[in-house]
Amino acid sequence: MIDRVMAETAKKLWTQYPVLTLTGPRQSGKTTLARSVFANADYVNLEAPDVRDEALRDARGFLARHPAPAVFDEVQNAPELVSYIQVETDRIGGNGRYVLTGSHQPALQAAVSQSLAGRTALLELFPLSLGELSAAGKRKGRDACIFEGFMPRLHAGGPAAPRLYSDYFRTYVERDVRQLVNVRNLRAFERFVRLLAGRVGQLLNLASLAGDAGISATAASDWLSLLEASYVVKTLRPYYHNFGKRFVKAPKVYFVETGLACHLLGIKSQDQVACHPLVGNLFENLVVMEAFKQRLNRGEEPDFWFLRTSHGVEVDLVSENAGRLDLWEVKSGATFHDDMADNLRAISRLLPDAAGRMAVVYSGRETSASGGIPVESFQTAAF
Repeated sequence: MIDRVMAETAKKLWTQYPVLTLTGPRQSGKTTLARSVFANADYVNLEAPDVRDEALRDARGFLARHPAPAVFDEVQNAPELVSYIQVETDRIGGNGRYVLTGSHQPALQAAVSQSLAGRTALLELFPLSLGELSAAGKRKGRDACIFEGFMPRLHAGGPAAPRLYSDYFRTYVERDVRQLVNVRNLRAFERFVRLLAGRVGQLLNLASLAGDAGISATAASDWLSLLEASYVVKTLRPYYHNFGKRFVKAPKVYFVETGLACHLLGIKSQDQVACHPLVGNLFENLVVMEAFKQRLNRGEEPDFWFLRTSHGVEVDLVSENAGRLDLWEVKSGATFHDDMADNLRAISRLLPDAAGRMAVVYSGRETSASGGIPVESFQTAAF
């Protein structure tokens, strides 16, 4: 089993809150993390129909049969249970009582926000990070990382990437989508997701996407929200605070799993990654998700944006830090060239009072500096 960085964060928060809520994509390792970190707690899987029915039929009796400390896995299957957990935590007092895990963010988020406000710590577990793979002796190159992705099951000897992501997407469409929203035309939805993969790392024109998919703009907006709520994609918003009309306001879209993006793009092998026209976008996707993972694993909000001027000068990743902006430019090449830092220099000239730390993140291994701007390998870059 690959050690997860979030384990220490979870242990710390367990001592500070009565309830710990752990969400994230399917197969990202939530159950494994919860069972390993909280091995002494009673474990209950609400995915099992008989267990779920018991919890829904007699919630008080169910909690009495599974006293704290307890882990309730896939709790979105019985959201009504959360209200009873709130009553029970208030009754018994103290911290470190219950761990709740779930994949369907909308159902779980609604239940938690209504019943456990102020009583629970919230953590989001994404698939494996580059640092976690490296610590496990599984460091791989750019194309392997993009193609294989970061699902723990794959790196624990599970099915090969093409089969894993084919099954993953089919299960998502046939099961999760049907549960989360009434999508009548699943083929249209699949076509929409595949077209979205073709726009990875690009400014998103939802009207254009809707037209290509043959659906309404309203449906496209609803489906994009569904994909983000169920941890398939992440939208990155532009940073344009007080900058006027010089900066664009359209978002960019990334897939939580680059391996899934590859599957949707029809990439069948690792060898096809380097020659694919979207290799730069896929590498950018990988780095942006790595930034999210590092922040989430520390229990921090992943407050990231990007910057793009109306003239097309863009910095791929932006974060506020002590009143200034940390800036990262992502380049898929393995050989550093000084012009890789040109956009960082341009933005720093445009916003001299706002620019803070800057770095180029590329696919090479060496670290250096270019005119005072650090050059970092994607394998070791810190966000």
